[in-house]
Amino acid sequence: MNNIFKFRKTKTTWNKGKLVGQKSPLKLKEIWAIRIRLQLSHNLRELALFNLAIDSKLRGCDLVKLKVSDVTQGGSISHRATITQQKTNQPVQFELTGQTREALLDWITKASLKHPEFLFPSKVRSSPHLSTRQYARIVNSWVTSVGLDQTRYGTHTMRRTKASLIYRRTKNLRAVQLLLGHTKLESTVRYLGIEVDDALEIAEATES
Repeated sequence: MNNIFKFRKTKTTWNKGKLVGQKSPLKLKEIWAIRIRLQLSHNLRELALFNLAIDSKLRGCDLVKLKVSDVTQGGSISHRATITQQKTNQPVQFELTGQTREALLDWITKASLKHPEFLFPSKVRSSPHLSTRQYARIVNSWVTSVGLDQTRYGTHTMRRTKASLIYRRTKNLRAVQLLLGHTKLESTVRYLGIEVDDALEIAEATES
């Protein structure tokens, strides 16, 4: 009698065939290459999203849920904003540079967004705001548009970029930790990709 074997259909994992790990931050020349492309294409939505992602250093889950009220005050774009992070439930503050404020104002005006509305509404009816998956696809389109390998970059690239630039200029690990909203020094070290011994030495020097 023949044995009958039943095979279960296996589900392909999301990361099959992809490189998984820490994503590289963007360099200054790459930031400007992407920004100029968005400016030339008059893509106000993505230009505002790109600039805000760089300035805010927020995780994707927090970035996509930002509302107009989070970045405005008295009818103008704020110079600083504070939100509570979803992952840690801790507040984090970030600055909004002049070019980011200008991009946000242009986008909010064009889209006629109101105070309580999400900054980046989804084009899909089932979601009130841009999803993290949609955001990831947009980031992929940004990096590939300037010839970068999309397997090396992702949404965490946007979070790490300005933090890495600040660290390179100042070597102030504590400042970067605060800007990222990390509760542990180890998390900041991992994000910056520096050696633990170097990080501890810098931290001790900063605290003294």
